[in-house]
Amino acid sequence: MSKNMLLQRHCYSSAPRLLLRKSSSSSSRAPKRALPGIHRIILIRHGESLGNIDERAYGETADWRIPLTNRGREQARVAGKKVASLIMPSDINANTAEGTRSNNIFFYVSPYLRTRQTLREILHEIPSDQILGIREDPRISEQQFGNFQSHHTMQDNKASRTNFGRFFYRFPEGGESGFDVYNRVSGFIGTLKRDSAEYYDDDEAQEEDSTTICIVTHGLSLRLFLMRWFQYSVHEFERSYNPKNAAVVVLERDPGGWFELSPVDRIAMGFPSYQEQERFRLMHDYSLLDKSAW
Repeated sequence: MSKNMLLQRHCYSSAPRLLLRKSSSSSSRAPKRALPGIHRIILIRHGESLGNIDERAYGETADWRIPLTNRGREQARVAGKKVASLIMPSDINANTAEGTRSNNIFFYVSPYLRTRQTLREILHEIPSDQILGIREDPRISEQQFGNFQSHHTMQDNKASRTNFGRFFYRFPEGGESGFDVYNRVSGFIGTLKRDSAEYYDDDEAQEEDSTTICIVTHGLSLRLFLMRWFQYSVHEFERSYNPKNAAVVVLERDPGGWFELSPVDRIAMGFPSYQEQERFRLMHDYSLLDKSAW
């Protein structure tokens, strides 16, 4: 077997495989795939919030109670229109298998006010009969920076975070590190697996791929979801950027059964292409293990 074929095998065996539980009713099974019955995953950062335009707001209002601005609500409406365009079949596809999908959507949302308000605006654009459900999950909430936040102290802390490294820096006085958020987002991905397996519990449903999952969350949590899903390294995370407010980040299922991040979204956030991920480059360049300056 050639080196290229060995690398390809390694690549696919390393992909995140959230498998459907076995069905006792089928003797011949299709290959198991990540999130059976799910056609795409949409990740949305909340719209512009009061804290995005004036960080002093965190000193007077609890982070989880920071609201959207009027501009943020408008951004969320635009995001809702984009989501609607993704889940509704076009006239061109109306008579094809793609056009006959049931196009249902299930929402997960952070409990923060700004994410809930973002979802509210999105829901105005989605036909209610296409919504399978809405679930709040605290594990996709914002990184914890402490309680009421002194603006000057936070500026000093963020400067220290830049020097220390964003992933491992822990905010003092009850705050979290990026690593902490990574761990809880990892647990959330396990919930996606269980929910998918419970809803689509047979091979026929697995083949339909009719449902979209939409996760309304925060910039850092969104990037850490992608880091866990695609197994980006800490180095690769450190070089990435939050998406813009109300950005709609799309993962589509590919013909092989896995999910691909839109190239436009990947480039905008600074993540590497699949072939250039550090976890594969390590196989041929062990010197990467000595890297400390990121």
